Amino acid sequence: MIIERYNKDKKDLWDDFIVNAKNGIFMFKRDYIDYHADRFLDHSLMIFEEEKLISLIPANTIDGIFYTHQGLTFGGFVIDNKMKSDQMLEVFSCVKKYLLQNNFNKLVYKALPHIYHKYPSEEDLYALFVNNALLCRVDITTTIKLGNKIPFSELRKRGAKKAIKNGIKIGINDDYISYMRLLTCILQEKYKKNPVHSCEEILLLASSFPENIKLFTAEKDGKILAGTIVFEYDSIVHCQYIASSNEGKDLGALDAIFSYLINDFYSNKQYFDFGISTENNGLYLNSSLISQKEGFGGRTIAHYFFELQL
Repeated sequence: MIIERYNKDKKDLWDDFIVNAKNGIFMFKRDYIDYHADRFLDHSLMIFEEEKLISLIPANTIDGIFYTHQGLTFGGFVIDNKMKSDQMLEVFSCVKKYLLQNNFNKLVYKALPHIYHKYPSEEDLYALFVNNALLCRVDITTTIKLGNKIPFSELRKRGAKKAIKNGIKIGINDDYISYMRLLTCILQEKYKKNPVHSCEEILLLASSFPENIKLFTAEKDGKILAGTIVFEYDSIVHCQYIASSNEGKDLGALDAIFSYLINDFYSNKQYFDFGISTENNGLYLNSSLISQKEGFGGRTIAHYFFELQL
């Protein structure tokens, strides 16, 4: 096997492999990874066997630590349907040798949750176990299985009905600037923090991936009261940057948005994911945040992080 560090000349080969991989997602394409190239020292790898590309690893490095990319929600080996468990063990062994030869002292690996797989793809988890990697963090995300939904709580149902009764309009919105302004004000007021993405970055990503990134808002009299930015994958929808003004909360605006997304707009998908409710590397559960998500019928999926001392 031959391991090469990614360079821009291989962009088309990289992206084509992502499209056809059994655990490839649009977030692993180079236009997404590279939008924040100034923040991370990229060290993505391409693994070849007899000149045939068999796996990719989006990655970056800091101070001798090899991360399956810190700029992405998920990471790890990207593989196609031909990858089997014994070959994955060989791939992992070769990558570990490469890391040692390049003076890395630790691998930090965040696995892609199975709900994002197009086909079963947990060969990497077994390879991590065989190589004595240690589980170092567990985040939990709240997910609905859309083909077998748990009913909304009465509180969430009432909120959605109240919003409709008060004339709130739900739909796709291209006004990212106004929504990011609302989101930033809410985050500053509550947590003294800004969104991870700037407005310019969200606009760039939305324009680069218009089929995958969408903004849904609740409006009254032309004013945005609440919203969420949706990342859409083949079989799953992931919500992030969920926010509501005080007026939106009073009128049940978020309840109406999620009722529309879950029961109508994305009813043909397999999963609807609200994102994580854990903090402090998974050790603290934000009970009020997860309670709201569970009120829509969401239940827990674990997101695993591993460390391997080299």
